Amino acid sequence: MRQTVFERLAPGAQVIHAALEGSINRPFWLDDVADERPSFPRLKGPQHADLVIVGGGFLGLWTAILAKERSPARSVVLLEGHTIGWAASGRNGGFCDHSITHGEENGRTRWPEEFDQLEALGHQNLDEIEATIRRYGIDCDFERTGVLTVAVEPYQDEALRGEGYLSAERIRAEVDSPTFLSGQWRRKTTAMIHPGKLVVGLARVARDLGVRLYEHSAATGLQELPGGMRVRTEQGSVEAWRVVLATNAFPSLLRRYRFHTIPVYDYALMSAPLSAAQLASIGWKNRQGIGDMANQFHYYRLTRDNRILFGGYDAVYRFRGKVDPKHDERRESFERLASHFFTTFPQLQGLRFTHRWGGAIDTSTRFCAFFTQACGGKVSYAAGFTGLGVGATRFAANVLLDKSDGLQTERTRLRMVREVPMPFPPEPLTYPTVQAVRWSLNRADHRDGRRNLLLRTLDALGLGFDS
Repeated sequence: MRQTVFERLAPGAQVIHAALEGSINRPFWLDDVADERPSFPRLKGPQHADLVIVGGGFLGLWTAILAKERSPARSVVLLEGHTIGWAASGRNGGFCDHSITHGEENGRTRWPEEFDQLEALGHQNLDEIEATIRRYGIDCDFERTGVLTVAVEPYQDEALRGEGYLSAERIRAEVDSPTFLSGQWRRKTTAMIHPGKLVVGLARVARDLGVRLYEHSAATGLQELPGGMRVRTEQGSVEAWRVVLATNAFPSLLRRYRFHTIPVYDYALMSAPLSAAQLASIGWKNRQGIGDMANQFHYYRLTRDNRILFGGYDAVYRFRGKVDPKHDERRESFERLASHFFTTFPQLQGLRFTHRWGGAIDTSTRFCAFFTQACGGKVSYAAGFTGLGVGATRFAANVLLDKSDGLQTERTRLRMVREVPMPFPPEPLTYPTVQAVRWSLNRADHRDGRRNLLLRTLDALGLGFDS
């Protein structure tokens, strides 16, 4: 095995420690909108509604808004266990991608006969997100600048050749990093957004449309009733004709689906704003999002005030898969990210990070969301977005409403929507299995991408582990 570029060109330990000193363990996006975020009451006592949504992230908020747009008279209640957007929706990188299949390779491999249709629906979904943001005047720093995929090792170059290919000279004219060997620019497939501002905007729109939102009201159970359902919380309950579960990486209220996702922790850093000279030293005039091609990949982008978010690489699963705030802090991951940051941009040495954070991703074995129902169609559920939920949650919200309303649509007829992926094995099998896959992915990154027998077997079975 050989070293990767991030090991060959690693900066000194003093550079890393100085950059992290003084950073706070809190998501930048939520910190940045702390004074703008509306607060909502705790649910107390019994309520009634036509539709109750469990989960106040992007999926729950989009479902609430689309439900009211489809039927303004429909009464909708949304329950959030903490605060709106607190979990994955406030902790991601802000890449709003068109793909609903976790990229072309995954989509073509799994659903070749309908991939073109899935791509078209994904582009339509992103167009509709942009139109909705404009229609409701949501200021979320939306920039449809596309994404650069970059090769940082020679073996990665071949996969990029084709439409949109950029040589080393051309990619470094876009963004100047000594690690960039070539790249590809997909110009219209991805928008950069401020997740915290989008959460605030969607919550405002939902409230204005008449959705009743409740925070600190975690759902503790489901009870089937004649013709409807009851959702219980610690201090109240909601009876409704239909329920949508939008609980992301948290354990499903439907026990049969609790092994269909696992929470994988991802980590990110946010820098201080770059000076004009620092920004000029790296270029990045077109403000694209960037991702590299390794199995253990990085993603990075600029904010409106020219900070750099730098995240990814580590994908950490804990034994028994518990989502716990204490997992948001992981010093070794932050130090590794800082090291890789200054390998990528050595000209920025001296820049400090203001924020560091982690969060759980709802990972599924097919790398993208699945959709299902229970209790005779009274309960609809989606999960497993595997890191691409910023855009795909809106598509999922439409699927869940189609199903909840008993509609046969282009979306519900898709094989991708009708199929449910294989679950992960229960503990104590999941943890060693995931660790073996992580070890194998790391080994492949150190062997010019060559995958071992375990990875080839999982590929053949259509199974995997990703963030």
